[in-house]
Amino acid sequence: MRIAVTGSIATDHLMTFPGRFADQLVADQLHTVSLSFLVDNLDVRRGGVAANICFGMGLLGTEPILVGAAGSDFDEYRAWLDRHGVDTGSVRISEVLHTARFVCTTDADHNQIGSFYTGAMSEARLIELKAVADRVGGLDLVSIGADDPEGMLRHTEECRSRGIPFAADFSQQIARMDGDEIRILLEGATYLFSNEYEKGLIESKTGWTDEEILSKVGHRVTTLGARGVRIERAGHEPIEVGCPEEEIKADPTGVGDAFRAGFLSGLAWGVGLERAAQVGCMLATLVIETVGTQEYTLRRAHFMDRFTKAYGHEAAAEVRTHLA
Repeated sequence: MRIAVTGSIATDHLMTFPGRFADQLVADQLHTVSLSFLVDNLDVRRGGVAANICFGMGLLGTEPILVGAAGSDFDEYRAWLDRHGVDTGSVRISEVLHTARFVCTTDADHNQIGSFYTGAMSEARLIELKAVADRVGGLDLVSIGADDPEGMLRHTEECRSRGIPFAADFSQQIARMDGDEIRILLEGATYLFSNEYEKGLIESKTGWTDEEILSKVGHRVTTLGARGVRIERAGHEPIEVGCPEEEIKADPTGVGDAFRAGFLSGLAWGVGLERAAQVGCMLATLVIETVGTQEYTLRRAHFMDRFTKAYGHEAAAEVRTHLA
């Protein structure tokens, strides 16, 4: 099963200031702030929702196709993804813009000052999925994640017009989209991904009830935080899957992307929805135990031991054949 994942490709530049921002601010001079903070360290992390999802799928051996836009500074990041089983041949490289970047400084009180540079991500709207499909011999599913909004709309319409099944996964972009845009992005989706809060926001912005949305998509996949995930289909009983026990809670960033990576990999393997959700929850647990969205490793024996403990021997036997 050939799965393409569209969405953002970015790097995070995270710095730590040992003092307090508040001590550097003069109350009657806030209209003319000019400050420079000497930071202790710089942590550069690879990110972007599409790249995060593809990284996890690559670790699981499902050879995802990354579709997005990056800058000429993408070479090192590309090499990293290539080494971890990701097909990066459909990434558009901008001739004038850098890869999207989040730059953030955190002080001793955990206050943050950050900026997000969209950069090359704005060129995602120029990518045609037909060219991607022609290069790889066809697409069985396209997961349309948070990206340049015009690019998301174009990819959705192209999937519809070409009869390519797609998953709607607008996550971070839902806040800036209106009801009309959300209706376009989700109607006819084979899968609709969201967390619980986003689920409510989708219903509020579209004006559609939960039942109406279920009638317009094949499956509604809602992540429930520590409670796992719920999968709904019109006319069927919901499937609910819990999370494996965590060994440590280090950093929740990227957990949702890891779930999607595991779930989509399960679909690629051809296992059922419950198994796919279990793989997603197991991978998400590995991420929450690691600082950084692509810093975790997948040791097969360790993965299967924990998977077996969480979901039983029958489930593990079905998944083990694919991991091997």
